[in-house]
Amino acid sequence: MDRATFAAGCFWGVEDAFRRTPGVIEVVSGHAGGHTSSPTYEQVSSGTTGHAESVEVTFDPAKTTYEKLVRCFFEIHDPTEFNRQGPDVGEQYRSVIFYHSPEQQEVAERIKKELAPQYLPKTIATSIEPAKEFWRAEEYHQHYAEKHPGQVVCHI
Repeated sequence: MDRATFAAGCFWGVEDAFRRTPGVIEVVSGHAGGHTSSPTYEQVSSGTTGHAESVEVTFDPAKTTYEKLVRCFFEIHDPTEFNRQGPDVGEQYRSVIFYHSPEQQEVAERIKKELAPQYLPKTIATSIEPAKEFWRAEEYHQHYAEKHPGQVVCHI
């Protein structure tokens, strides 16, 4: 198994989208990229922790590739929005690919560069950063779309 970490706005919809991706074993909603240890959802929502709502994806490299996951990431949100997705505004909703290896970094940068012309005249705001500590969100955020069928969850 391998892992990938992405931030693309509200984690409920991002988690749901990756859960539906073939080859994905598990998706956990949480927080990444900040400076506070064990942040709560309320702390992250305040915009003071530096964290982004994120998902950690565990996948089987024999059934899918990191490249396919990065392409999925770009498809499920608007990577040209800076510090927001739809009605969700703030640094905690920024677009980030957190890489876990030099190979993941190369793939993410290559795909971002490849896709850039399709977004012109806008530019892709997605940052590509090394993965640090991932903090699992509270249990009520896990599998949110499954727990609330038929309810609109976020922008996706």
